[in-house]
Amino acid sequence: MLFAKGKRPDRQAIRAFADRLPSVCISHDPGSDDAAHTEALWPSQQHWLELLSDGLTFDLSGFAPGMPSPFPALGHRFDLPAMPASGDHEAVTLRPGPHLAAAGNIMPLMRAMLGLACDLVRQFDDLVAVSWGPAGTAIGRRFFESVTAAWLDGGPFPALGLTAFIETPDQAIESTGLGFWIGQELRIEPPLSADRVAATRLGIRLVNHLVMIGGLTEDDRIVAADGTRLALRPSRSRAMISVWRE
Repeated sequence: MLFAKGKRPDRQAIRAFADRLPSVCISHDPGSDDAAHTEALWPSQQHWLELLSDGLTFDLSGFAPGMPSPFPALGHRFDLPAMPASGDHEAVTLRPGPHLAAAGNIMPLMRAMLGLACDLVRQFDDLVAVSWGPAGTAIGRRFFESVTAAWLDGGPFPALGLTAFIETPDQAIESTGLGFWIGQELRIEPPLSADRVAATRLGIRLVNHLVMIGGLTEDDRIVAADGTRLALRPSRSRAMISVWRE
């Protein structure tokens, strides 16, 4: 989570955040015994605490007055006028607790974490954007909260943000970050990819479809919204799903 420089919340602000939400609590705070002494003694370290949400624990680190989290590598932006930079922003990290790390990217865990991120966006006005590491994206606060909350309520998967799309040297359109969710990326082949806007719209629909079914293990055929018949084929390694017009 990217905050305006000098505007990261401190321990007290995060405690107030947890107190306001009945579904969230602080389950462990290593500085709780003597928070003021802890913050004065280790100002150069990252502070962290454990949040409990939906029965799952998540670590929040990098809040003030300690060091911010390392600034993420960003390659795509959504609903932001410019790419956030480390000179103007500071990062706070939300991640699954250590005992959940082995669970990887299981959907209930990811949904709970992204729901908690939405809660943080709603509570902290200085939270400018959310960075999603698997896709290298920076997502404006309002757009992130809107599309993520809609997905958590049963709407489409937020393909623009939790994944992104790039144009390859051979003019295909490929997803980036979809592999985190299903172990496969998506490739829209030329000439279907010639109209980049239309190809991206198609990619968004296909990403939603693929996340819903959990990926593709064999050839498939679908009909696009405009009636076009499309063929989908996973590569031999199963790492890429190619799409073209029949």
